[in-house]
Amino acid sequence: MIDRIPSGTRDVLPDEMRELRAITEALRGVFERDGYGEVYTPALEYEAVLARGDMSAARPTYRLFDEQGDVLALRSDMTVPIARVAASRYSAVEPPLRFCYFAHAYRGIRPQRGQPREFLQAGIELLGSPAPDGTAEALKVLCDGLDAVGLRDYRVGLGDASLYPRLLAAAAVPENARAGLLDALARRDLAGLEREVTALGLDPDLLVAAPQRRGGAEVLEAPDGPLAEALGAMRAVADLLPAAAAERVIFDLGLTRELGYYTGA
Repeated sequence: MIDRIPSGTRDVLPDEMRELRAITEALRGVFERDGYGEVYTPALEYEAVLARGDMSAARPTYRLFDEQGDVLALRSDMTVPIARVAASRYSAVEPPLRFCYFAHAYRGIRPQRGQPREFLQAGIELLGSPAPDGTAEALKVLCDGLDAVGLRDYRVGLGDASLYPRLLAAAAVPENARAGLLDALARRDLAGLEREVTALGLDPDLLVAAPQRRGGAEVLEAPDGPLAEALGAMRAVADLLPAAAAERVIFDLGLTRELGYYTGA
């Protein structure tokens, strides 16, 4: 048994560790240059704290009980812990707040899928700088970081989690039907999405074809109407991107996430 480790975990040996260290140091240099202070939070959080961000952010983690009977969980990402730090330690500080991190996160997995239980995350959190300025800044830092570690032929997908709800509202989709359509889009089940839209007698050009548009800034062009209005936020971000970052960004009108704290781009 001493030669086994849990599925979804791995040992990192010296040669790979040197490469990993070089990558993290390159990223750290970019983050610090742009004013992002590094923080480190406990791997264990109160499950109730993680659930404040979104219950699905807490559900996949590993749970245990402390001596007082409180439920603890291993963090599954760093966004909620850093939000906790900002709320509890920086409430009197004028925004925006800029943090960066290099930390392990943990997720419950199905071993047969070959997914990691433990993985290293690096990233930034920009708080109190709303879109479009904050989004454009985060994209620039991301592209600068990827350039710094030696990546050249990469693209960054950008979506707007508020886009499809706006289209649903513009199309007067009944409230009780919206969750199913959003779920189908999040799962990229375009066939299921089209079936639902057709069954409801809704506009497939607006609710099925539009979310399949992806590409450069040209996909943000649309005739006057609900789609053009909904795309205003993404166009504002595109206008602020420096040329080096703009050529890397793929605008994906159907890109969304299931975590509840995603509210925009």
